[in-house]
Amino acid sequence: MSATIIDGKAVAARVRAEVAEQVAEFTAQTGRAPGLATLLVGDDPASHTYVAGKQRAAREVGIEPFDRRLPADASFDAVAEELGRLGEDPAVSGILLQLPVPDHLDGTALTGMGPPEKDVDGLTAVNTGLLALGRGGLRPCTPVGVIDLLADTRVQLEGAEAVVVGRSNLFGKPMAQLLLGANATVTTCHSRTRDLAAVCARADVLIAAIGRPRMIGAEHVKPGAVVIDVGMNRISPEEAGNKSGLVGDVDFAAVAEIASAITPVPGGVGPMTVAELLRNTLQAARYQANVNAWLSAAELGRT
Repeated sequence: MSATIIDGKAVAARVRAEVAEQVAEFTAQTGRAPGLATLLVGDDPASHTYVAGKQRAAREVGIEPFDRRLPADASFDAVAEELGRLGEDPAVSGILLQLPVPDHLDGTALTGMGPPEKDVDGLTAVNTGLLALGRGGLRPCTPVGVIDLLADTRVQLEGAEAVVVGRSNLFGKPMAQLLLGANATVTTCHSRTRDLAAVCARADVLIAAIGRPRMIGAEHVKPGAVVIDVGMNRISPEEAGNKSGLVGDVDFAAVAEIASAITPVPGGVGPMTVAELLRNTLQAARYQANVNAWLSAAELGRT
């Protein structure tokens, strides 16, 4: 069997086009474009590249970008103060703290400090709780991107057995919640899962997000399964077999012979993350234009 390649670039391009059209409508109606603020702490080259890409993508769809940077030795209080200023700025619809932050900072605590209606990463306790309850709110970008890829591929999630390999707060846990919301039967695997290959091989939909190059092989995949590779690992170009040196958590060549559909790395899930970030920023701007349509003051923890 030769798997269908799920083209994340094409799906992301359609999402961006929809967002651009809706941003233009929102701006015409309100007289103000949505604004996306990125906060980068430190000098990590990869983070600089990611932030630049997000800023560029925002401009392309009509969202106003705000670029905030702090030195690598910035204190927790200094980062928190900057987040507070962005939270109070009416021109800023969404706030994104670029992760990872330097080791001396608590990234989890910092991502939870912004106003939930500006939390375009969907990581505050309010948005996390709303996801668990199946209510409104802003959802984490990468898991939502995966759901959109599955929908575009016409994968029937209701009643399907889905396995998520990885339990991070950033991806694994919210991914499982979204799959449950789509009425899939979900198993979450992790480093202590016994007989990982056997558990994965039960899956109709297998989603890998563990950060280990090509760990998921043919033995992990049921024939005909849909495989989503969220991993992004950099190895030598020679070992990777490409100039970028980027490979996923899935052994693409081996698994593509077994799966019915599979995402490539790069070009699969990655483009969807930025597209969903743009959509979240627009949604955040809409919430702020009429916040009571989303959450009451009490639900926002402001009583």
